[in-house]
Amino acid sequence: MARTLVIFGTTEGHTAKVAQALADALRAEGADVDVANAALNPSPDRYAAVIVAASVHAGGYQRSVRRWVRTHAAALHARETAFVSVCLGVLEHNLETDRALQVIQERFFTATGWRPGVTKMVAGALPYSKYNWLKRWMMQRIVRKAGGDVDTSRDYEYTDWEDVRGFATEFARRLHAARFSAIELLSTAAP
Repeated sequence: MARTLVIFGTTEGHTAKVAQALADALRAEGADVDVANAALNPSPDRYAAVIVAASVHAGGYQRSVRRWVRTHAAALHARETAFVSVCLGVLEHNLETDRALQVIQERFFTATGWRPGVTKMVAGALPYSKYNWLKRWMMQRIVRKAGGDVDTSRDYEYTDWEDVRGFATEFARRLHAARFSAIELLSTAAP
């Protein structure tokens, strides 16, 4: 199976957890996987496939992810790739919010010069205990307006882990099919 890099950016740590779940599911399918924070700037050169995971904060993704993708965009175009966007907004199931998330994602792709082979949006977490008082208050107001969980004495995790694992499994199958097709093409072209 193709060697795969799962690169992530995280603010409170939840996207790192999503990246690890993606890697675990890929490994279960036989992939050789490394997981790395984009801030460490690992090279994608040793990998046949790359999954980038980042979370939406204040209308954009982590600076370290934007910088990493922009730096390695040419290399990413030569590989099987996926982008996983982590955001609480997907829970709203609201056309206006869905459009806003699509705009944020499209702006990221345009700014970095990269267009992944496949994308996925997943719900994140609401870690009130990791927020300072101002962010806790702001998030509580936003979540209250959306009809979400406002008890700031605890944290909430909304990620559908089965869906995340299913996405990684499907990506692994795409890698396997692409590799099998390439081998088959080479064998039929041989004299």
